[in-house]
Amino acid sequence: MNPFILILLFIGLLMGTSITMTSSHWLLAWMGLEINTLAIIPLMTQQYHPRAIEATTKYFLTQATAAATLLFASITNAWLTGQWDIQMMAHPIPTTMVILALSLKIGLAPLHTWLPEVLQGLDLTTGLILSTWQKLAPFALLLQLSPTNQELLIILGLTSTLVGGWGGLNQTQLRKILAYSSIAHLGWMIIILQFSPSLTLLTLIIYLIMTSSAFLTFKQNNSTSINALATSWQKAPLLTATAPLLLLSLGGLPPMTGFMPKWLILQELTKQQLPATATIAALSALLSLYFYLRLSYAMALTISPNNIAGTTPWRLCSPQLSLPLCLFTLLAVLLLPLSPAITALLCLQ
Repeated sequence: MNPFILILLFIGLLMGTSITMTSSHWLLAWMGLEINTLAIIPLMTQQYHPRAIEATTKYFLTQATAAATLLFASITNAWLTGQWDIQMMAHPIPTTMVILALSLKIGLAPLHTWLPEVLQGLDLTTGLILSTWQKLAPFALLLQLSPTNQELLIILGLTSTLVGGWGGLNQTQLRKILAYSSIAHLGWMIIILQFSPSLTLLTLIIYLIMTSSAFLTFKQNNSTSINALATSWQKAPLLTATAPLLLLSLGGLPPMTGFMPKWLILQELTKQQLPATATIAALSALLSLYFYLRLSYAMALTISPNNIAGTTPWRLCSPQLSLPLCLFTLLAVLLLPLSPAITALLCLQ
């Protein structure tokens, strides 16, 4: 793709997200979401592959449906209450419609079925943008909504954690595994959204760091399936040694960074007298931990094929930049000792 067009599309992504995050009017927020969607569609189709075109079509139809529902809900709220302000969404019917529309946009279960299929049809770079940057604008709107429907958010969160765990168990494609991982992490954020928005923000930031590191690791190895991870040791020994730590951090295992948000969320749910919700969420994390351990085993303890096709990939040097990967991996593994400072900064205690 032409570099000038690429820069223009990235400016569109930045502008759309900025408009949504800084707006207080529903029409401006909807406009930012539409700019965001239209900017990423050319990036998704730059492969000129039927699978990429199919994924782009599914993504466009899903986002158009969510945007239409969001616009209809905001018009309904203005009709019922006379308010276009995002923080003045008081009526339960448009509030529920907005929550469902934003859930469809970010891929919360049971509105998640488009996310694994779309992510499977994209390359790892565009998949990274879809899994990280595209979540910011809808979450900015969710954080501004008044928590008028707590049961709906808890149901969506628990369903997402369970579906994200069960769905990734039987997958062999890394992009689908990362899609179900994204669904599970989004579920944790939605569960705690109504009780502690600052904790949701912390979980979102840590999710962005860990997911970026995972995508960059697989991109560095040029791996798209579990079997392709077996050549990682020959190509990048140091990266192969740190990747299991990153994957265990994604699973929320101490003493890695990913344990921090799960620990704080379970603590907050217990304070809110929701022990059953906390128990189900904690057990669902074991499902996700299983397929992260599967990836760790394939990457660190599996010997690559010794034929010509198996030895060729690790003889070629990767042209990918390693500095962003090193930075995100260090943050994804070593931030847990800073938990007191981070919680004090976000006023979580």
